[in-house]
Amino acid sequence: MASPQGPTPGPNQAPNPAPQSGFLSPTDQAATEPRSLTPWIIAGVFILLVVGGLILASRHARPANPGGAGLAPADPYAASLAFSDIKMSESSSVGGAKQTYLDGTIANNGSKTLTGLTVQVAFRDFSNILAQKETTPLSLIRTHEPYVDTEPVSAAPIKPGESREFRLIFDHVAASWNQQYPEIRVIEVTTR
Repeated sequence: MASPQGPTPGPNQAPNPAPQSGFLSPTDQAATEPRSLTPWIIAGVFILLVVGGLILASRHARPANPGGAGLAPADPYAASLAFSDIKMSESSSVGGAKQTYLDGTIANNGSKTLTGLTVQVAFRDFSNILAQKETTPLSLIRTHEPYVDTEPVSAAPIKPGESREFRLIFDHVAASWNQQYPEIRVIEVTTR
């Protein structure tokens, strides 16, 4: 006797499922392409390269605050350098931002050609305590007209016996600064 649901499968026969359609139907799964691992491998290699580059860069980078709370020690070649004609000036923008300029002349009295200089500038308060310390590469004045334009020392190396004008620019100077000329200390010299 036949059942009302249809014929019953025999012992070696699989039931005949009703055709399915929908999001995860077997026909849809068979139609999808296998996913490639290549984009994931490329992304992983890229991330490893970026992280490795950042680690290497952090090993060779100068500390953010050389000298800690005080000034860093002077470079040994600093004894062969002389600063003169120091002048300070300020400028203000329409928006109220103020910049402080420290101009002067540096003379190379040593026997090597200078290709880079890093200086620390110490602004002191009325008690002669360090109010602000700025660490910056020294920039040479390239032209005065139509405005003062600067360039790094590497662009115009200073040979033995030569003097060059320089400019240091500060976006902020501590309010407690005693208004005296700051100390300029050469903490790193690159020569050839």
